[in-house]
Amino acid sequence: MRLLSVNLARPRAADYTDRPLTGIDKRPADGPVAVFAPGSEGAGGSGVAGDTVCDARFHGGNHQAVYAYAREDLDRWERELGRELPGGVFGENLTTSGLDVSGALIGERWRIGSELVLEVTSARIPCRTFAGWLDERGWVKRFTQAGVPGAYLRVITPGEIRAGDPIEVVHRPDHEVTVSFLFRAVTTERELLPRVLAAGEALSPVAAGKAREYQDSLAGS
Repeated sequence: MRLLSVNLARPRAADYTDRPLTGIDKRPADGPVAVFAPGSEGAGGSGVAGDTVCDARFHGGNHQAVYAYAREDLDRWERELGRELPGGVFGENLTTSGLDVSGALIGERWRIGSELVLEVTSARIPCRTFAGWLDERGWVKRFTQAGVPGAYLRVITPGEIRAGDPIEVVHRPDHEVTVSFLFRAVTTERELLPRVLAAGEALSPVAAGKAREYQDSLAGS
């Protein structure tokens, strides 16, 4: 398992977002890149130094400090869409190889390089900006049906990383809640929502809130 590229935003204006700029256009960085907890000196809304979060309403912050997507899943999308999809094109900070990103468990921890440790917190939910950027008909529906959303991660131990660094899974929790499971629960199979709470404190507050709200609705019905 290894890191193929670290991707940084090139903010651009676009007519498919209601913000002045979008940071979804990410390109591979040359050389090492520092990863911090968001809010640390040197970090912006993302945990990746030099990256830019243009819409902090839905992106960035401690529980979405880093977004990872598997090269293997990009390759499948290339075949389906019939177009080249370079690393970073899905807006991911990390493009990985040999790692089942959407099959990772919430609370799973990865060491990348010698120092950086990240913890999986949630799944990426497709939005209008993502659809506009890819410019593929019915993209949100297609992406949702595929069920390989990629993972958001929080920073446990900051560090410096670069393309080619090894990735090691250093902790796997004992529950069933993978990134894909959580994604299905939030998008298409809401009856799964109560079960995502088994992920405990590692679960992002937004996902946990949706699960508790659904659970409360069942109790009140």
